[in-house]
Amino acid sequence: MLNPDEEKLVEVDVAIVGAGIAGLWLLNRLRGAGYSAVLLEKSALGSSQTIASQGMIHGGLKYALAGTLTGAFESIKLMPQLWQQCLDGNGEIDLRATRKLSDDFIMWSAGSVGSKLVSFFASKSLRGRVEKLKREDFPPPFANSPYKGTIYRLVDVVLDVPSLLENLSAPHMPAIAKTEQLDWRTGEQEVEQLVCDNGVAIRARRYVITAGEGTGAILSALNIQQPEMQIRPLHQVMVKHKLPYSLYGHCIGAQTSASPRLTVSTHPCRDGDPVWYLGGDLANDSIDWSSDRLIDHARKELADIFPWLDFSGAQWATTLINRAEPKQEQLIKPDTAFSSGTDARQNVVVAWPTKLSLAPDLAQQVLTLLQDQIQPGPARHFEQLSALPKPPIATPLWDEVWG
Repeated sequence: MLNPDEEKLVEVDVAIVGAGIAGLWLLNRLRGAGYSAVLLEKSALGSSQTIASQGMIHGGLKYALAGTLTGAFESIKLMPQLWQQCLDGNGEIDLRATRKLSDDFIMWSAGSVGSKLVSFFASKSLRGRVEKLKREDFPPPFANSPYKGTIYRLVDVVLDVPSLLENLSAPHMPAIAKTEQLDWRTGEQEVEQLVCDNGVAIRARRYVITAGEGTGAILSALNIQQPEMQIRPLHQVMVKHKLPYSLYGHCIGAQTSASPRLTVSTHPCRDGDPVWYLGGDLANDSIDWSSDRLIDHARKELADIFPWLDFSGAQWATTLINRAEPKQEQLIKPDTAFSSGTDARQNVVVAWPTKLSLAPDLAQQVLTLLQDQIQPGPARHFEQLSALPKPPIATPLWDEVWG
């Protein structure tokens, strides 16, 4: 029999706050390892940063366009193999129910490919990961076209993000709850409990924050100074058209830089039309631009890169995305996933995957950290979590615009 003040108290090993790719993957790993864990989300599963992802599970080659192996490449190069094992049902999480949009993606050049990059792609270190395509094997947008350049096939996959969110959440939905209220009750050095909607309270031995952009407000509420967070915005373009082409890949500029000139992924809109979702330098270099200016620039980019395709009847929209990451000097892009304890709360862990591909690496980091601190134990009064509703899966950006 619960005391009156404990009627809605749930006690678990770990409470995760934030149900994007990081929180969902971690929940799967923790429960698979025997930990009692719950996952709390303020709005929808995968909202904001995760649902805005292009779904590319890449191995870092787009970070090696200068023809050298960078830190970003080294940190991510093994991720496609780990994800593929999961997609085959042989990995740490069973992702066989996740829909694949493409079994590979391509890298092509809008100009001449430098000899250093050609040699790099042909090197022994990339054997089996990069394939130079013959003309007859060019993907549909390039077939029967005047394109004269080189196309490489990268053996990495592209996933449908809503399907991934469904796959990760469905087996663990009893442990997932939606709450708009996050009332942190703290002692001198620890969080004592987290009060949610309907008076439901969570008392956990460890609290893991995977809330993306929302992590900043939580750090402030808990008076946590370290680790710090940075925001790097991204301004992406959506092009809804009637062309019968799906495309997944990176366009290399004539003057090879550290990132692709343009990244394209294709997604089905609710009415069946394809949407080309555009990233790369196009999205990184236009943060302060108006939507109209960016759309005008994107039209010119597509006309320059694909002069044989007709986008005159397309519909255009833009979206501004804030990428939440551990703070770096000069706000540069971090190379690796990040997890850490905090300076003010001994039982709080803060985590950022920094990239969709690195979610498994982040979960392993947090799991290793927790295994050194606490042993799995049973939940108490877990049924009280049912007083909270279940979060829906976030709506894709194109369906919000054209749904």
